[in-house]
Amino acid sequence: MQAGTLQDVWFWLLPLCVAGYLMGSISSAILVCRLFGYPDPRTEGSNNPGATNVLRIGGKPAAALTLLGDVLKGVIPVVLARSLDMGPFIAALVGTFAFLGHLYPVFFHFQGGKGVATAFGLLFALHWPSGLLAGGTWLLVFALNRISSIASLSAFVVAPACIFAWLHQAFWPMLALSLVMIARHRSNLQKILRGEELGFRKKD
Repeated sequence: MQAGTLQDVWFWLLPLCVAGYLMGSISSAILVCRLFGYPDPRTEGSNNPGATNVLRIGGKPAAALTLLGDVLKGVIPVVLARSLDMGPFIAALVGTFAFLGHLYPVFFHFQGGKGVATAFGLLFALHWPSGLLAGGTWLLVFALNRISSIASLSAFVVAPACIFAWLHQAFWPMLALSLVMIARHRSNLQKILRGEELGFRKKD
């Protein structure tokens, strides 16, 4: 663990995790939809306050802003932790708290999204080669079936494997994040099995 002293790690750990959670609790999707005058994404489309659902509700500009905000929620806590000379484990843990904030935002009655964009932001900030491989997996799977949830779950099966191979100190937080993400997508998995999952059809 790359940190000044063990005492420094414990001094910063709780404030960084709390800051990560609070940053993650800022729902980009809800704020962007309010800004553009669109319906609450928790009550429209897939009922998920994330960039994919905002794309369905309001189109590309609103979705792009939502995506940017959600990604930054994962990037900033990890960069902040690394700037304080915290090691990969602590940086990944802080980023995971931001991810949990997105899922269960204290500012929005704990009704959050699935956390995919925030998780990608965390992953790229933590170890960009792993981010590229997971991102490539997302693009490939989405190109094949046009279903965002399947692409996201596939990417975050790949992500912990990449982290284990290249940045093993951060493996356990990344594994925990991936397991939480899979659990968070349980309703999507049920819809996939029933053939009811919302996707994006290619235009003729």
